[in-house]
Amino acid sequence: MVGTDVDAHGTESCPTPDVAGVNGVPDGWVVARVRPGSVRWTVCPDVAAVLVATAGCATVGVDIPLGLPTGAARRACDDLTAQRLGRARSSVFPAPPREVLGAASHAEACAVSARLCGRKISLQSFHIGPKILEWDAVELPAHVVEVHPELVMRALAPETDFAPKKSARGAGQRIAALTRWVDPALALADLPDGARLDDVLDALAASWSAARWARGEAEVIGEEVDDRGRPMRVVL
Repeated sequence: MVGTDVDAHGTESCPTPDVAGVNGVPDGWVVARVRPGSVRWTVCPDVAAVLVATAGCATVGVDIPLGLPTGAARRACDDLTAQRLGRARSSVFPAPPREVLGAASHAEACAVSARLCGRKISLQSFHIGPKILEWDAVELPAHVVEVHPELVMRALAPETDFAPKKSARGAGQRIAALTRWVDPALALADLPDGARLDDVLDALAASWSAARWARGEAEVIGEEVDDRGRPMRVVL
């Protein structure tokens, strides 16, 4: 794991103890561990390392489905999140059943999904399948919640018509939105290798939702449980 500490004095105070936001990166996960006055960045190779890096946090917000549907039923939180995002609904990848995620190829996943759900799985959803299964394989701590960074950005800056997050304009808009949570000029001053700019911005956004959950102020989108008793919801 690689970590750096930087000051980040925000306009909205963070709770004590720390909170964390977690987002997937090509070779693992990037963690933004936030406390009053600082952000600690860590790139972790797997979920076990994420749980170590976030030990002691009041809440950990993760941008990944944590509860999975069965059969043809879709998660209500996915549909509700897509509705809230409007034109940006393509950033929501509806979580498929775990049997679909266990397929060895996209073609096999489409066949399993068609049999179980009556529809194929998108290539994007298939590609994030291994990261979903990482969390599905561990005992989920009660303080780990599912979040959606694009919802956070729009909650922080509802007046903004966001461009795609990988564009220069989109990145600038998201950095501006995050000034209402932390000081990005300081939080982004020394980032670890292995994380792209859009990944770290998403992790910071996830930490905002985590802080709201820790303070008892979060909005919950969808409130179901899966066949293992895990919540199927998005915390904002």
